[in-house]
Amino acid sequence: MKILFASSEVEPFSKTGGLADVSHALPTALASRGHQLLVVTPQYRSVKSADLKRLGEIRLRFPFGEESAVVRGTNLSNRHRVAFLDHPGFYARDGIYRGTKEYTDNHRRFAFLSIGALAVAQVLQFNPEIIHLNDWQTALAALALDRGYRGTSLDKASSLLTIHNVAYQGVFPKAAMSELGLPWELFKPEGVEFYDQVNFLKAGIVFSDALTTVSPRYAQEIQTPELGFGLDTILSRRREDLYGILNGVDYREWNPGTDPFLRYHFRASDLSHKEQLKRELLRRLGLAAPPPPARIPVFAIVSRLVSQKGIDLVLQALPWILESELYVVVLGSGDRTFEQGFLQLRDRWPEKIAVKIGFDAKLAHLFEAGSDFFLMPSRYEPCGLNQMYSLRYGTVPVVRATGGLDDTVADIASPNGTGVKFAPYTASALAAAIHRALDLYADPARLDEVRRRGMKADHSWAVSAQRYEEVYQSLRRRSGDNG
Repeated sequence: MKILFASSEVEPFSKTGGLADVSHALPTALASRGHQLLVVTPQYRSVKSADLKRLGEIRLRFPFGEESAVVRGTNLSNRHRVAFLDHPGFYARDGIYRGTKEYTDNHRRFAFLSIGALAVAQVLQFNPEIIHLNDWQTALAALALDRGYRGTSLDKASSLLTIHNVAYQGVFPKAAMSELGLPWELFKPEGVEFYDQVNFLKAGIVFSDALTTVSPRYAQEIQTPELGFGLDTILSRRREDLYGILNGVDYREWNPGTDPFLRYHFRASDLSHKEQLKRELLRRLGLAAPPPPARIPVFAIVSRLVSQKGIDLVLQALPWILESELYVVVLGSGDRTFEQGFLQLRDRWPEKIAVKIGFDAKLAHLFEAGSDFFLMPSRYEPCGLNQMYSLRYGTVPVVRATGGLDDTVADIASPNGTGVKFAPYTASALAAAIHRALDLYADPARLDEVRRRGMKADHSWAVSAQRYEEVYQSLRRRSGDNG
C-alpha cells in the first residue's frame, strides 16, 4: 500500500511529546512490512535545508492570501521518505506550537500543513491509498479531501485520523472559517462548530473515513463525558469506525540486555545485575543504599509534573507512605507547584527522597533499570509508554486503571499479573496500591515471577503496525465496495 502520513512533529527532526515518536516508529514499522510511506511535516528551525534534497514547491490559495513552500526531503529507507514544508514565515520559530504563549496564527499554520500534505502528494506524484492524519494539526485534511479533492489523483484515497490526546483539539474563533475559506454550511454542531468556535479535531472526526486512538480502553473512555472533552457525543456516533490500537515500544532503544546507557545489563533469565544498577542509581542521587543483605525498595517517577499524570495524588500520599521503609526517586519538570511540592518533601525526608527537576535521557534509562517499582497514577492516560518500558526492565508498574495503563498492565491478583493497579482517583487508593507493592517486595520469589512475566510481554511496534495494517485493509475493501 501507499500511505501518506501527515504529522506536525516527527522524531528525530522535531519533538514536543509522544506524537513525534509515533510519527517515526509507526511509518518505520509499516515500511518494514513492505508498504510505501511518505511522511509530510513542517521544516522547523531545527531542520537544516543543507541536509535535505529539494523536491519541488507548492502554492496554496486561502482567503487570507497565497502561501507557498519549498518541499524538501530525505529518505530514511527505500520505502520510507520524509518530506518537509519549508515555509519560514509559518515554521521557522522558536517553538512548534508556542513561544512565550500560544501562536495566534496556529489555525493558518496547520491548515497550511493539512492541505499542504495533500498538495505534496500531488507534486511528488505519490498517489496514496491511505491518508493517515494525526491529531488536530493535520485533521483539516480530512475535510479538504472530502470537499475539494474528488476527481483528482487523490480520489481513491481513504482517510484515517489518529487521536493521540482528545484534550488537545485546535479550537479557534469562528472568524477562522472565513480566513481559511471553510464552507459556512459546516458551521453547525454536526460539522466543525464547537461552542460557537471552529474545532479542527472535530472536523477530522466528522470527515475521516476511520478513527483510531492509542489504546482500546482510551477508545471507550473518550466516548464518555468525563474524558471526551466535549467530543464524546460525536465520537459515540462514530463508534463503529473507531479503533483502539496501542502505541508500541522501540525495543532497540529500550532493552536492558543491550542498553548503552547502562553500566550493567540483565535479562529475564538473569536479574542479578538489576540490584547493582539499583545501587548505582541511589549513589548517583545521593541516597545511601542499605548494607547487604538488607533490601529496601525504590519507587520511581519519570514524568511531566502535571495534574494529568496524577502528581497531586502522589504528593498527598507520600507523607503517609514515607513512614515505611522505601526510597522515592523523581525525574521530571512541569507545574511549578508540583516541583516545589517534591522539593519540600525531599527537604523533609532527605534520606528517602531524591528529586531531579528537568529531564535527562540517560538518567531516565537508569531510573527504569535501577528501580523496583514505577509510579503512574494518571488521571487519564491515552496510552503511556513508561509503564511498558518498566515492564521490559523488570520494574513493576503501579498504575491507575485508565487508558493504556489498564490495557498493558495486569494486576498481580491475577495469575498473569505484571503490576499493581487501582481504580479510584484518590490518594488513599494510591497509598493502598503502594502498600500492596511493598507486600510483593517482601516476597522475593513472587516478585521475580512478576518481573519476568512483565519482561516477556511484547508491546513492540511490529504488533501495533499489524493492527494498523488491518484497519487500512478494511478501508480499502470499503472503498472498493463504494467504488
